[in-house]
Amino acid sequence: MSSTFELQDELQALQDPSSYEIPNEHDLHDNDAAELLQRAVGSIAHSSEEIKDPEIFDILRSLLKHADVVPGPCMSKLLDSIASGFSAEIDAAVRDSKEEDQQAVALHKIPLEMYAFLLNWFAAAADKVKSPGEGEATPQPKSRRGRGGRAGASRALAKKGEEWTWIDQIPAILELFIKAMKLKTHRIWMTTPERDAFITCLTRPAYYIAENEQYMKAHNVKVNVYKVICVAVKHHGHALAAQINIMQALQYHEHLSEPMAECLSHLAKHFDHAQLGEEILREIAGKTFNAQDTKGPRAFSRFLVKFCEESPRSVLKQISVLLGHLDSESYPMRMAMVEVIGLLIRELSSAEDNNDTTQTHKQIVGFFELLLSRTLDLSSYVRSKVLATLSKLCDLRVPFPKQRLEITKHAVAMLEDKASTVRKAAVALLTKLIMTHPWGLMHGGPLNLEKWEGYYKEVKEKLEKLEDAVGKVVERGDEDEDEVKNEEDEEKVDEETDDGEEAESLANNDKRNPANDDEMDVDGESHSADDTTMGDEDNRRPEKPKDKKAKSRKSVINEVAITSEQEALAALESNEALYLRLRKKYYTEALVFIRMIEGSMEVITQLLASTNKAEVLEAMEFFRVTHVYEFDGAGVGIKRMLHLIWSKDNNQTSEDGKELKGVRSRLLECYRNLYFDPLPDMEPKQQVNRIAKNMIELTYDATLAELTSLEEMMKTMMEEDQVHHDIINKLWQVYSSTKPLPAYQRRGAVIILGMLALAKRGIVEEKVEVLLKVGLGKLGKTDLMLARYTCVALQRLNGSAKKVKGSLLNKTLRLEMNNAIFRKLQEAIEHPCRSKDWFGMAEQAINTIYALGEHPGELCGRIIKNLTRRAFARRPQAPQESTFVPEGPDAMDQDAETESASCAPASQISSATQSTRQENGDQAAKDSGDAFQLSQLLFVVGHVAIKHIVFLELVEREWKRQKDEKDLAEKLAAGVNSPNKASKETEELDQVAGNVEDEIGDRIASVRETELLYGPQSLLAIYGPMLVHVCGSPHKFTNRTLRGAATLSFAKFLCVSSQFCDQHHHLLFKVLETSKDPDIRGNIVIALGDVAVSFSNIIDENSNELYKGLSDDDLVVKKNTLMVLTHLILNGMIKVKGQLGEMAKCLEDEDPRISDLAKLFFTELSTKDNAIYNNLPDVISHLSTGEHGVSEEIFQSTMRYIFSFIEKEKQAENIVEKLCQRFRFSGDARQWRDIAFCLSLLPFKSEKSVKKLIEGLQFYQDKLHEEKVFDRFAEILAKARSNKSANKPDTELDEFESILNEHRRQGEEDRAFEKRVEGRKAAAKKKATRRSTRKKVQEAEPETRQTHADDDDDMYV
Repeated sequence: MSSTFELQDELQALQDPSSYEIPNEHDLHDNDAAELLQRAVGSIAHSSEEIKDPEIFDILRSLLKHADVVPGPCMSKLLDSIASGFSAEIDAAVRDSKEEDQQAVALHKIPLEMYAFLLNWFAAAADKVKSPGEGEATPQPKSRRGRGGRAGASRALAKKGEEWTWIDQIPAILELFIKAMKLKTHRIWMTTPERDAFITCLTRPAYYIAENEQYMKAHNVKVNVYKVICVAVKHHGHALAAQINIMQALQYHEHLSEPMAECLSHLAKHFDHAQLGEEILREIAGKTFNAQDTKGPRAFSRFLVKFCEESPRSVLKQISVLLGHLDSESYPMRMAMVEVIGLLIRELSSAEDNNDTTQTHKQIVGFFELLLSRTLDLSSYVRSKVLATLSKLCDLRVPFPKQRLEITKHAVAMLEDKASTVRKAAVALLTKLIMTHPWGLMHGGPLNLEKWEGYYKEVKEKLEKLEDAVGKVVERGDEDEDEVKNEEDEEKVDEETDDGEEAESLANNDKRNPANDDEMDVDGESHSADDTTMGDEDNRRPEKPKDKKAKSRKSVINEVAITSEQEALAALESNEALYLRLRKKYYTEALVFIRMIEGSMEVITQLLASTNKAEVLEAMEFFRVTHVYEFDGAGVGIKRMLHLIWSKDNNQTSEDGKELKGVRSRLLECYRNLYFDPLPDMEPKQQVNRIAKNMIELTYDATLAELTSLEEMMKTMMEEDQVHHDIINKLWQVYSSTKPLPAYQRRGAVIILGMLALAKRGIVEEKVEVLLKVGLGKLGKTDLMLARYTCVALQRLNGSAKKVKGSLLNKTLRLEMNNAIFRKLQEAIEHPCRSKDWFGMAEQAINTIYALGEHPGELCGRIIKNLTRRAFARRPQAPQESTFVPEGPDAMDQDAETESASCAPASQISSATQSTRQENGDQAAKDSGDAFQLSQLLFVVGHVAIKHIVFLELVEREWKRQKDEKDLAEKLAAGVNSPNKASKETEELDQVAGNVEDEIGDRIASVRETELLYGPQSLLAIYGPMLVHVCGSPHKFTNRTLRGAATLSFAKFLCVSSQFCDQHHHLLFKVLETSKDPDIRGNIVIALGDVAVSFSNIIDENSNELYKGLSDDDLVVKKNTLMVLTHLILNGMIKVKGQLGEMAKCLEDEDPRISDLAKLFFTELSTKDNAIYNNLPDVISHLSTGEHGVSEEIFQSTMRYIFSFIEKEKQAENIVEKLCQRFRFSGDARQWRDIAFCLSLLPFKSEKSVKKLIEGLQFYQDKLHEEKVFDRFAEILAKARSNKSANKPDTELDEFESILNEHRRQGEEDRAFEKRVEGRKAAAKKKATRRSTRKKVQEAEPETRQTHADDDDDMYV
């Protein structure tokens, strides 16, 4: 056997184990595997040389060939036997190799090859044993609860322990291979092919094991695979074979990318063999990858990145050839190269043993340029990777200020990238740049622009002063030189010698100075005095040697004294000048960075509204960081973030697999971090003061939208118990303080308290007296805004439980009308005042009365009567305003300095109003009244009317609730007494209850319709005609405040009764059309929306008037109109009757808010069934020509957006037919172009669309001579060709194209003929005119007729 065994041939035959021939093969189906194995094991145990026995070797080979039927324990025993025999043979070979007997060593060749062959085969066959061994253990037994569960688990573990698993045996086998490789193979195998065959036999199992991803997850398996490959490469010339195997592994086994990189790194570090890694890098550099290949590039890219992490120096040596992959078609390879460059920059900048710093610096700069150039890559993945890589480089110890500024510039530019992932990465990079900025050494971390401009200005002034001082020294030296010009010449020789030495010294200083400047280019940091002793005076002080020369001629003593003084001064000035220059450079770089970040904030603010959650989260983090670093523009973003409180949180996963935090929860976290979390090293009392102050400051200059969002956030925080009780007490303390505080501070406190009370009513319940004393007391009368927000806080007593639609439950709290709250509210409304803030306060006061009062109508009736008496009281001319004097001065005592003009004494203002009225030529004195008091009355009347409607709805709900409770009690009683009759009686009761509910609804509707504005006992009925008169007499009532209040109240009255609305709604439209006050027009538009909700039929008939607001000059009126129409149309309250074109005009409005609202409207409208399709012809007609027409450019951009919603093929087919027919009725070239453009926007995916276009040829064939019309049809033809199926012929389309070209040519000829005819007609007409003129001239001047005739003939030759 030994003479016939050739390892290379056997390995070749083993490529297909099923066809492998064994001379004495044993059939394991007939023979017992255990008995056969026992014979072989016994022989090998006796002597490892027994493997050469053909019978034993054939038994072992038979077992391996039929491994799929060999039980697991037998396989384990087989492996132990082969492994022990191999180990014993290796030991014997080692012993013999120490002897000089070469023949004894050579005898071990065959047994070693046999054992290696068997283990090689075993590694391949071991997976077959998986089915009986590991395969049975794969399905985990279901865990049982209760008794027996744990016992069952332990039994399963015990069974598993008895079973054989190959993965547990792998490390020992690989270690055995390593042991075999330590043999002196050159003494055993004389020829290289034999030796290579043995080494291949040992390494092949390692590669085979590596191909299994599960095996490579085990650390000890992975390490031993590395060792087998490394030992083979290092000591046995396995490098070429390893290179081939590794490249194949990368090509076909993606999971081996990182392990192979680690293996090569292990080879370089522990075996000092980096050549293989470099060879593989060179081979990878020579490969090309196309864009369609995904698996290969991904594996190689992961390998490159991992290898660069492990052995950056090896990659650096080959980077010149690898850089070709930056232009690879495959984006994963470009991404890998970007990451590799980043790792190399990190390696070069952190290396401490660099001898050639200049070369290293050049390399780093070059790498940065390469990275920044990839920000223009076509793939968004690569651009994102560039930004992520740059973000990692921000953590380097070396700051690279110049590169940082370039990175910042590119990051800011990429905020407007079309890919959200790139924008997110750009924001993250900017955040990282701020957090790691290198300009914090002198003044700490904050980067406030104003402060840094101050630092820069200060240094600049110091530097200028120093340079001026140096200039004066030079001038003084020139004067001294002039004085001693005529001295003796015999001292010149000595002086020149001294001068030469001085000049040489200064030159040396000058030569050494630039090195210092170069050092500063790296980090921009200021050096210590030791580093900056070298001056930079060569440019500023060229005459310094001359000064010393002149002075030395005066006398020897003067020369010595002055020279020493000048040297000291020069050294000092040189030091200080360099220091100041470096500081100036330092501040300049910082200012450039700050300004770039400030400039990016507008774009990042827009990203807060992104639909991409990850992008929004990054933008929020950016603003949090910029706020911490005191950037000026951060406040705007922090305020805008507030609106994200309305986001609906749901768990999402980012691209890197991390779970993203919800936007809402992240917002709360940011605000807590910035404003509400306690700071370390601060007393508890100071913490409370700080948090309360921050809460109050959030209300400063806040818009209504910001206050609404802040309210939701405060409510959420209060519900989660995140607001400490001490903070609430502090807010109450600020609100009720007797000290003269700024008005906005006190207002802020009550605003926040009102917000917190939404979640916890008790906050306000405990302090009602404080609210009445402060907000509705003297302070409230002085500061009406304070009184207004106090009323809002009082409304929280009613609770904040939202009404569930259809529910009759009522959790609101109602108070008796004799409560002190209502008395204070009445006093606040009736208190004489001339400030416009009164209207807001009165509105909230009335809201509070209706929210808390049991019978609010009674109190409001009294208030209206009192205001009526005051407004219409007849006053004497002189003392007419004296009634208000007593309370005026008292009201100004508290907080007067903050609101000095909010509520001035009534006598002064009213007299001024009266004089103004007299100047304007109003009514005579006996008929005139106080316009402001009448405005107050009308405002209250209107608001009471609208609130009373809401109150009636609550009354209706309460009656129905009581009726429901009564019916329920009766049902229960009936059910207890007689269960059998319960069902019939229940049905009858339901019918009766329904009838009763209808009666309640009808009764309330009757009160609203006939009694509120028309009832004989109704107080409001008196004021309806008054409002109509005031609104209908603009020339009589010219006061702007009065007209605004009257119009608003009139609109509210229209919402009360359909009868009143039907009679007077035309007046409201008239005021909308004629009023010059944009505030009035804006209010009317909003009011019309409310009227439409109440009485949609009336407004629907006059909707054309409402659309006119879209062309209003005032932006607010236009925005209000668009919002109201959006609400009414989308909710089906008014029908669209061809006015959609006016809405479409807003798509191209100059103001982005208007265009965004219009886009939102059309997006929502597209979800309604065929809404855009049905109105499309009207929109085209509206925008194309006529008085409403727009420019061609605007028409095209508008239609391009609207046609994007036509997605159904059936709709597109019908539109083709309609547009073709429209050509027939249009005679204007502009209309032809517009229709053709609209046709070109359709997709033409179906044959029917093209067929309908061809059928309509008769309608547009005579328009094809118009160049742009023909171009559009050419576009349609190209689109139809691209959408046509490949198996259909082009015959029809080709014929259509030839017809188009023919009609175009014919149309052009017709047009040319018409032009010629028109030209001849014009020429003939002109000739006839000239002849008639000539005839008249001839008749008038007979004597000169011949001369003129000759002249005319000459002219027409």
